[in-house]
Amino acid sequence: MNQPLRLALVTAILAAFSAASHAADAPTVTISGFGTAALTATDTDDVEYARFNQAAGVGKSPRPGVDSNFGIQGTAKMNNWLSFTAQGLARKNARDAYGAELSWAFAKFKVSDEISIRVGRIGMPIYMISDFRQVGYANTMIRPAQEVYRQIYGDSYDGVDAMYQHNFGDTTVTAQVGIGKMSARITDDNRVQYKPATTIHIVAENGPFTVRFGRADAKVSVEGSESLDGLLATLRQVGMTNVANDLAITDVDGSFTSLGFTMDYKNFLVQSEYAVRKTDSLVIHDTSSYYTMLGYRFGKVTPYYYYGNIKQDSARSYAGLPGTGPLAALSAGVNSAMKAGLQSTNAVGVRWDFHKSAALKVQIDHIKPRDGAGAFLKAKPGFNDTVNVYAAGIDFVF
Repeated sequence: MNQPLRLALVTAILAAFSAASHAADAPTVTISGFGTAALTATDTDDVEYARFNQAAGVGKSPRPGVDSNFGIQGTAKMNNWLSFTAQGLARKNARDAYGAELSWAFAKFKVSDEISIRVGRIGMPIYMISDFRQVGYANTMIRPAQEVYRQIYGDSYDGVDAMYQHNFGDTTVTAQVGIGKMSARITDDNRVQYKPATTIHIVAENGPFTVRFGRADAKVSVEGSESLDGLLATLRQVGMTNVANDLAITDVDGSFTSLGFTMDYKNFLVQSEYAVRKTDSLVIHDTSSYYTMLGYRFGKVTPYYYYGNIKQDSARSYAGLPGTGPLAALSAGVNSAMKAGLQSTNAVGVRWDFHKSAALKVQIDHIKPRDGAGAFLKAKPGFNDTVNVYAAGIDFVF
């Protein structure tokens, strides 16, 4: 969606809210919000721990930026078939600063009791909890498992989707297909683009059980990466054009396939996902990742444990590159770019629902990198140690 169309949609949403607040026969307007106020720290200053969309993280000194956010959402239901929704989100971002973003801004058309269509900026349904992964109160853990949830940059895309929901006996099936484009910031001047991106999202719910399948395909490009652009230019200058082409990220084919399961049965909680990422570039690595969370609810207190892991399916080095001589450093740069951040996490935590719309969470992650520094930022040379991450926060909704 181009900028004028996007601005027009947002203007229409705001106008609808304004009209709703003044008109005598006003449509239904709903305003809600959510947030997390948290402190996060680790047991080392040799690396920094951060979420996937953040340019800097935390060491030993506790900081609020990693796990804190604030969001507000408004929906104006104009009539039985048309509504407008907008959602704003403030959090620490890829510029190493707090920033606000328009995460949702769409019009929804109800075609029938079972079919609806949305147009605008829509949450991209690539994970089990895509629609509410930023809403800490809606999740048991203090943050989604990073082994899986850092595989795709960006939360929403500009486009259109269609949703079909039908009850088959005691089972409710929801099928969603969409197409659009997305541009997400990786670092300050480094962006990844998906255009176009197509998505399929199928959910089956039966009592306490939910099974979900998702698939996303896109043409992927990375723009503004000085390190990657410099590496590719040098490779071409020394005659390694084939190597440069294998590393390039310009309109390469990429896919992300995931399968998830949840259970909330007689105080037992289970949540698990398995995901596979594939691309035609050796820099956006092919990966397989998964996690499983187990919990038990004792009244208002829920202790839980989760294990997450990620492995790389594509090669971690380029065969045939010179290991000695004047091009050895260039070969090392190529092989470094081909390595995904591999790690596993064992985490324990507890959630206390001390209020009807607020919960206190405490979580400890024990993260073990493999063949490098994992997903940690600003690692000192040679770092490969386990790291403990400590977090405590209050999730709330209103």
